[in-house]
Amino acid sequence: MASMLIHHQVKDFAAWKKVFDSKVDLRAANGELSANIYRSESDPNEITTIFQWDSLANAHKFAQSPELKAGMEEAGVEGIPSMYFLNEA
Repeated sequence: MASMLIHHQVKDFAAWKKVFDSKVDLRAANGELSANIYRSESDPNEITTIFQWDSLANAHKFAQSPELKAGMEEAGVEGIPSMYFLNEA
């Protein structure tokens, strides 16, 4: 299974989540199969998301897309996110 993990800080979780939810169709059209969201115990605006993708190629393509960059800006992502591309072992 192809996965992508993204870790980043956001200004406000509720505002971020609203934008995240509004982009579900965009992500699905690019090969996302599912997504899980995790919040840090010590900082609720520190977010980790783990996505399942139909292929790592599609995950990489989406990660480099202008739509993702624009969505992160709209959602209030702060700084540069850490992204990891993973294959299930």
